[in-house]
Amino acid sequence: MGAFSIWHWLIVLVVVLVLFGGKGKVSALMGDFGKGLKSFKKGMKDEEVADSTDSEAKVLKTEASDVDATASEDKDKAAG
Repeated sequence: MGAFSIWHWLIVLVVVLVLFGGKGKVSALMGDFGKGLKSFKKGMKDEEVADSTDSEAKVLKTEASDVDATASEDKDKAAG
């Protein structure tokens, strides 16, 4: 067996079996990792869109309030 003891060979055998043994465990694991990564990116994108929508709504609400305040001032000046 050369320079390696039986324990070294057993560990190598276990690693090889885990990586390459039965039903593509590594490919299934990497597929699950890829799905999780896509889901995370989609969640971040959805959150970014929701944040920008909330910001736009706040800006529009503020602009509408400013327009209402200006209209009220114009009415007061016309009446007085």
